[in-house]
Amino acid sequence: MPTDTPGYTIVRETPVLGLGGSHCEVRYENVRVPAQNLLGPRGQGFVIAQKRLGPGRIFHCMRWLGQAQRAFDLMCRRLHERRAFGEPPAAEQLMRQHVFGSYAEIQSARLLTPHAAEAIDAGSQARVEIGTIKVVGARMLHNVIDRAIQVYGAAGLIPDTPLERMYRHARAGRIYDGPDEVHIDSVGRRIPGVYAAGGTWG
Repeated sequence: MPTDTPGYTIVRETPVLGLGGSHCEVRYENVRVPAQNLLGPRGQGFVIAQKRLGPGRIFHCMRWLGQAQRAFDLMCRRLHERRAFGEPPAAEQLMRQHVFGSYAEIQSARLLTPHAAEAIDAGSQARVEIGTIKVVGARMLHNVIDRAIQVYGAAGLIPDTPLERMYRHARAGRIYDGPDEVHIDSVGRRIPGVYAAGGTWG
């Protein structure tokens, strides 16, 4: 729909966690969409949007894996480059826990993501698989970047590294395309439902 259509108003841009661009509050007042502009049958817009959301969530997870790997690489390099009390932080057991936790979460998400994509390719709506990876992927990204910032200390909070910007994007990931709670509730309802019907899962 052209933005100069009568009744279509962009009210304001809404920065997300201080990051501007591409998110706007829009008002629709008696807007008429010409028949030739319809993307499908009248009244089926929600169905079309839902069909896009599943693969779109997988695309988010693929991007998150790349960002998490970047944060992980930065963290591991920093553990050897930095000196605290004469030794690199890599010598500290707690820092090794940060490495382990991050590696384990990245690898888990790395396996769950193609699993969800394969379910879609097989013709499934893959609601359980997509809901699961959306939550696991967003949490993984947040946790890995958070640990990397912790390793960098104050330097991780300023624009000298990409971590502070990545962290803000990561936090938003747990809300857009459905907050964690919605996906957790859906998955937690669907799997027991299969067993209630006499089936099994997995």
